[in-house]
Parts: sequence; structure tokens; C-alpha cells
Amino acid sequence: MTDPIADYLTRLRNAIMAGHRVVEVPTSKMKREITKILFEQGYILNYKFDDTNAPKGTIKIALKYDPVNKESAIRNLHRISRPGLRQYTGYKDMPRVLNGLGIAIISTSQGVMTNKEARERKIGGEVLCYVY
Repeated sequence: MTDPIADYLTRLRNAIMAGHRVVEVPTSKMKREITKILFEQGYILNYKFDDTNAPKGTIKIALKYDPVNKESAIRNLHRISRPGLRQYTGYKDMPRVLNGLGIAIISTSQGVMTNKEARERKIGGEVLCYVY
């Protein structure tokens, strides 16, 4: 597999389209950090890191849906930086997703964070994905 983050986002996207409540994905440090950000921003209900099953383990993610109309909290997941075409940005040119309603997940020298947090700390980095 050449792009594990794209695989992670695709598994989430497919689970949402199928209406699943829980999705399991193989783990890595980057995926753990992205999952924590999605939880902190309110896009997923809960998560659990399970290191007992496989050599590396899995992440169990409980997806969040609106109780009335059954729509997911995540409308779209869009991968920006790919292995063949990396996308970097400085803190002055930080992307705004849906005019501030969505988030961009940025990989910086100080860790993985949202575009808002990176702008406040005045750090640039690689734009991993957009979530809205």
C-alpha cells in the first residue's frame, strides 16, 4: 500500500456511506493523531486503540450520526497531499475549509494539528486532508 492515510480516509468514507456505527482500521502513529483530532473536533463519537489483535493493532472508531435525520457528522473527507504530489503551506497561506466551517489537518514539525491551531502557533506544514 503506497498511501495508508488515503486508505484510512476511504475506510471512514465507505463506512459512513454504508451507515455503519463502528469501523476498524489498522493503526499507525499518524492515524492515531488524526483520530484524536477528529474526536476533539466532534466529527466522531468515540475511538479505541486496540493493540491486542494484530502486530500493530487496530483503531475502532464509533461514527457520529444525527439522531433525527441519520446524517453523519462528517460530510466529506478529502485527501490533499499525496505521495506523488505533496502539498505544503506556510502559516500565512493556511487553507480555510468551507469558509471556516470545516478543518484541514496539517502535519507540522510540532505534530499533527488543525489549520486553526497551526495558524495560532505560526507553523506551516503538509496539508494532509480536509474534513467537513
